[in-house]
Amino acid sequence: MTSAAGGSPSHPSSSVTRPIRADARRNRARIVEIAELAFTDGGLDVSMDAIAKWAGVGAGTLYRHFPTRDALVAAVLENHQPDLSAEAEVIQNNSVDSGAALERWLDAVSRWMRAYEGLPEPLRTALGEQDSPLRLTCQEVIDTTGEFLQAAQKDGHAREGLTGRNLYLATLAAAWALGTPSADGSTGHELDDLLRSGWRVDS
Repeated sequence: MTSAAGGSPSHPSSSVTRPIRADARRNRARIVEIAELAFTDGGLDVSMDAIAKWAGVGAGTLYRHFPTRDALVAAVLENHQPDLSAEAEVIQNNSVDSGAALERWLDAVSRWMRAYEGLPEPLRTALGEQDSPLRLTCQEVIDTTGEFLQAAQKDGHAREGLTGRNLYLATLAAAWALGTPSADGSTGHELDDLLRSGWRVDS
């Protein structure tokens, strides 16, 4: 192909993004679907090659879509973001007060953090890595946590001086502890009580 002004070949602009082919979209969706099942059954340590095999694609295809495990985990979590956002709205509209809403939201965040065995660790490291594919997902949850916290602080149900980020980190630490071998049947309730006593202002 030549340009109108001369005989030299013309090239498409590098800024033009080619649309993803239908088969590539199907492969990506299938990989994410199988990864979610695999993470549910075996935690995040399941082999990437095994996920590719179960999805019926080659390892190269999987890594073209998801160069790292965190990228695949991020894609799986993105599928659940609408559900988490919807839960936030339900909590906001159906709680007796802003303190109760914050407590219910933190319970929802804790369940989200423990959706798959081993998930708290990549969520933790993502906050310190600017280019982590999980960073945006984590930040969205932190922002929502901050909104619930600020409402509770405004109404006198939560301590002043706390931030949504640090409350998120405290919830993440508790979620990590629940996944350790030393955790038992009482650990969850005791950690919930400890976390609640750290932010709640008793009326």
